[in-house]
Amino acid sequence: MPDQMAVSGSQRDLDLLNGAPSQRDADLMDIVSGLKARQKTLPTRLFYDEAGCELFRRITMLPEYHVTRAETALLDLHRDEITADVAHDTSLVEYGASDERKGVALIDAAPDAITTYVPIDIAGPALAALAARLETSHPTLRVQPVEADFTGPVSLPAAGGGGRLGFFPGSTIGNFDPPLVRRFLEQARSDLADGVRDAPVRFLIGTDLFRDRSELIPAYDDAAGVTAQFNKNILRHVNRITGAAFDTARFNHRAVWNQQAGRIEMHLVSTVAQVVEVAGHGVAFARGETIHTESSYKHTREGFTALANQAGWRAERFWTDPDGFFGLHGLLAA
Repeated sequence: MPDQMAVSGSQRDLDLLNGAPSQRDADLMDIVSGLKARQKTLPTRLFYDEAGCELFRRITMLPEYHVTRAETALLDLHRDEITADVAHDTSLVEYGASDERKGVALIDAAPDAITTYVPIDIAGPALAALAARLETSHPTLRVQPVEADFTGPVSLPAAGGGGRLGFFPGSTIGNFDPPLVRRFLEQARSDLADGVRDAPVRFLIGTDLFRDRSELIPAYDDAAGVTAQFNKNILRHVNRITGAAFDTARFNHRAVWNQQAGRIEMHLVSTVAQVVEVAGHGVAFARGETIHTESSYKHTREGFTALANQAGWRAERFWTDPDGFFGLHGLLAA
């Protein structure tokens, strides 16, 4: 949240020849089907266009948003433990790498072991900027970005002799419903193990932990309104993709705690009755009707470990902050 961008482009062309939808086609299908559902939805991945990545960067610095501070502190405090078993010539594969800050914390902890960095993200411009920065700051590091939607299969560059260490920071996995968490972990295990022989495959994943709603809601409805801007920006992205004319002034941001599901939900609330044309479809909104744009599940250590075990991973280590707000799970492919 690229510069394998040319490779990704070539793969997309092959997909088109083979009848698979392009990313834009997939976005269109998901947008239209989501907006036609009884509870209107939009794909969470559409938050992360260039403007969305910048807004999210601002969110991570807000006083209400603890995730980045807690995770950064954990990485700083435990990075030697986290990388202690990393073998020489290991590839660090970061999922949702809109910038390199967290990945670099691990790379700098084990520069002789982590020789290749593979950032994966759907936002091509952010990946290109990341690669350019690392060319200056870490000139001996092999950087092989992959522009892809990592909720599906990802074709990774060949691994070094030390295997692969997957890294999924920032609690982004909280956006996935529990069944999708398991499918993602199964797919990531397959992708990370592909082509790796006689070397370990590990995965370091950050999760926001379950706690009282009074400590959760402010992180999704900050006083400065940055999260509201981030939420509304998804409509601007939809406008560009579909040619729609969503007026963001006709929608309000809302964050709610769903106790039964154990998740924060973000919605965009239509302030008026309106009809918006989206890719040739008239989408009607009643006043007060919402688009559910994001779910952010909160996990317990035990619950997440159970999901990981079902997906073929074994929990090796766990680190958390003193308040128990955030956790880092160290997993080993079983």
